[in-house]
Amino acid sequence: MALTIPEVAANARTAANQLQNVTSTQKSQVLAHIRRELEAHKEEIFAANAQDLQLAQEEVAKGRLSASLFKRLDIKGDNEEKFNTLLQGVTDVDNLPDPIGQVTRATELDQGLDLYRVTAPVGVILVIFEARPEVVVNISCLSIKSSNAAILKGGKEAYHTLAVLTRVMQSAIEGVVQDIPFPKDAIQLVSTREHIDELLQQDRYIDMVIPRGSNQLVRHIQNNTRIPVLGHADGLCSIYLDDTADVNKAPGLVVDSKTNYPAACNSAETLLVHRSLLGSDLLTKTIKSLFDHGVSLRCDPPTLQFIENSPVLGSASYKKDQQYSASTDEDYDTEFLDLCMAVKVVDSVEEAITHINTHGSKHTDCIVTETPAHAEKFMNMVDAAGVYYNASTRFADGFRYGFGTEIGVSTNKTHARGPVGLEGLTIYKYRLYGQGHKAGDFGVGANKKAYLHNDIGVDSVKNKFVR
Repeated sequence: MALTIPEVAANARTAANQLQNVTSTQKSQVLAHIRRELEAHKEEIFAANAQDLQLAQEEVAKGRLSASLFKRLDIKGDNEEKFNTLLQGVTDVDNLPDPIGQVTRATELDQGLDLYRVTAPVGVILVIFEARPEVVVNISCLSIKSSNAAILKGGKEAYHTLAVLTRVMQSAIEGVVQDIPFPKDAIQLVSTREHIDELLQQDRYIDMVIPRGSNQLVRHIQNNTRIPVLGHADGLCSIYLDDTADVNKAPGLVVDSKTNYPAACNSAETLLVHRSLLGSDLLTKTIKSLFDHGVSLRCDPPTLQFIENSPVLGSASYKKDQQYSASTDEDYDTEFLDLCMAVKVVDSVEEAITHINTHGSKHTDCIVTETPAHAEKFMNMVDAAGVYYNASTRFADGFRYGFGTEIGVSTNKTHARGPVGLEGLTIYKYRLYGQGHKAGDFGVGANKKAYLHNDIGVDSVKNKFVR
């Protein structure tokens, strides 16, 4: 008999409480067993994914599923690269230091009265995501490593893949739980879309919601729950070619930022170009490279004129309204998630910064320049979770940052920002160790004691509470 949503949430809370007492060794045992079981059931996982891909292809043909979502659905990848990356992510998370029990502040308030600020799990996290079935593994492993319980709601387009992945991981946990006190409800999957609104009302049990999906999904969640939401609604990233951009760097950086994985939230959607580059070999090479990689451009009037007057770009090889067309105001606020890019000419780095802060989504933005002062101004003044200097926006990823994997990307101004790894799934608690100390003994005046507030030194006690 299927559990009700309140029962699922209550079970997750019980599991979260139990997880606070598991050790680093026990968590490592579970993660290692999960990887072994995923590898052992590889063919079963691929078969389920093939079923999802076939059904999704039919939905794309009927116009009911976007091509960008379809691209995210494949869990195998070329030569099984995506699946191998998934497995490596499990190991990478396992190899990270335990984020729980770390001392981040230590103060002697009085002789024998010591205060410690110690990292602790958030508790129960609810993650709602679309496509990308590997997310269920990424989040489960990060949750286990950070001693959090996870309720997972994936998209119906990945139903069969998610069901197999979750069953394999739960079986792996149960296979270890005989020897160690590890709660079997640490990971739970719900599969019905109608459950989302009911889950969002479980603030008694759920501590944080992490949405990963469309703007519509994220906005709906943000507007329909009292539970704190960690995430981003858009990945509207920009790359700016400054007046001293290097012709040997710019084309490759722009092409990689756009084409490495167009459906990703860290793919560049807007190309800003300094006016001095109009007519330059650099801009010609950059646009030609984009065209040759299948990218279509939505261009402002100066860029459109530059292309049409260029002997290379204006040739019959590149057709107007196919490779390039006039942009609209809406294009600079659009997350294309495809081989399409909006282009705009600006007069200065300051204008580029203003455009990004006005139209961007605070995700990741890049400047290509050989003027360090311009780079520093850009990186100081652009209000984004990631600001890059001569580096592709595609580096905005938890795996590439060395987090093992990521639970999502946050553009929030509180708690966690950018790719969110283990640290984003922790908070802290204060531990006070005394010897019968009473607050009434301290203060100003006769017979009152003064607080010492001596720094104990975090380095000497950093792992004091790691189990």
